[in-house]
Amino acid sequence: MSEKERPLVICWFRQDLRVGDNLALRNAAQQSRVLPIFILDDKSAGSLRKGAASRWWLHHSLADLNKSLDGKLNLYVGDAAEIIPTIVKQHQAAGVYWNRCYEPWRVERDSKIKAALINQGIEAKSFNGSLLWEPNQIAKKDGTPYRVFTPFYKRGCLHAEPPREPLPAPDTLAIAAKDSAAVGLEELNLLPKIGWDKQLEPHWQIGEEGAKQALDRFLEDGLTNYKQGRNFPSLQSTSRLSPHLHWGEISPHQIWYETCQAEPSENLDHFCSELGWREFSYSLLFHFPTLPQENFQKKFDRFKWQKNDRLLTAWQKGQTGYPLVDAGMRELWQTGYMHNRVRMVVGSFLVKNLLLDWRDGAAWFWDTLVDADEANNSASWQWVAGCGADAAPYFRIFNPITQGEKFDAEGEYTRKWVPELAQLPKKYLYKPWEAPPLVLLEAGVTLGETYPEPLVDVKESREKALAAFKELKT
Repeated sequence: MSEKERPLVICWFRQDLRVGDNLALRNAAQQSRVLPIFILDDKSAGSLRKGAASRWWLHHSLADLNKSLDGKLNLYVGDAAEIIPTIVKQHQAAGVYWNRCYEPWRVERDSKIKAALINQGIEAKSFNGSLLWEPNQIAKKDGTPYRVFTPFYKRGCLHAEPPREPLPAPDTLAIAAKDSAAVGLEELNLLPKIGWDKQLEPHWQIGEEGAKQALDRFLEDGLTNYKQGRNFPSLQSTSRLSPHLHWGEISPHQIWYETCQAEPSENLDHFCSELGWREFSYSLLFHFPTLPQENFQKKFDRFKWQKNDRLLTAWQKGQTGYPLVDAGMRELWQTGYMHNRVRMVVGSFLVKNLLLDWRDGAAWFWDTLVDADEANNSASWQWVAGCGADAAPYFRIFNPITQGEKFDAEGEYTRKWVPELAQLPKKYLYKPWEAPPLVLLEAGVTLGETYPEPLVDVKESREKALAAFKELKT
């Protein structure tokens, strides 16, 4: 059979922008010519269309994938349910293969697409390319989903069938000629118009090779001190793999098995459990699809969150007057990323010190994080707000002063992102309002001018929050 006589299969890339360990691509390549496609479907996503930082990442990740596919990745913009049948008909494709996504709007859309294709006699195959265990694979004995992480991971995941081993890229890949109807990458309009993304570029190597290098760096420098070191934002103890993992430049199976080559240790166990948290978040989203919009614990529907644009804007800009909070928010703005320990601190400050709605925080993270992920973002914000599954108890309020003193004692992280306080002695770094006037003068700090006064009193706002949360119990 000549190359042109081989059946053509469409490989629909989504959040699996890699050629290694890509089940959809590998299965398509085994028997057919492959027409690789990517569809930017903001219509189906609606309000959950990707935020600005994620779109910037996606632009560069698609460019990298296109290189891996010899410049033959076909890009489209519009409703996937309309575009895919058109491509199938135009190219007389025998099938469409893709790796599954688990966001509710995607599940609904993809189910309709699969049914329509099968009804037309077109082969439609989907694969698990982004989770170690699929959401319907891990359940309690009575068949209901877990609502608490520890039993989900220890009783569910660790006693389930082990994750499959990762597969190499296809040995041979016959890519069909480009579709004349496809658009250029620039026509996706993923990059911002005003160029703020230039500050993000030095912090990342986007693409499949960049993901592999990030994993290698972590295994060499971060894993040996992961359990303790991950709490200290100035240390290089976290993997920073989350955006690569979200966009599928690396699979969780690749990370799991590569990491498990290390010597058994509590650090290894802890890192694997963090992968488990990602699985748990996806399980929650799959079984409780309103997670991004509605309180998981319905009693929180009675909670009177404040609406205060002044406080929200100050938090977004890193101008709260609490240095660790401001450091985190500025790291986010300048890099598209924030250290996990600091994420918990800034989240707690928003919902429990400012009493602003967790959904306001989730929306800002959605727009500014390069690793913005519907499952993780929703589950994590509900956790810190106390209204989610396996949530932090309402009385757990992260003190931004003591958190800074404990986890950034020398101030290396905070001074980097809040340079106007760089000369302040560490005794006053996390409470500059207590510094004597001469100390402030020598450090070049004028409260209210070069650095803001605190938005709220941390002790008073804590008591106010505790009283408000306690009302939910009555």
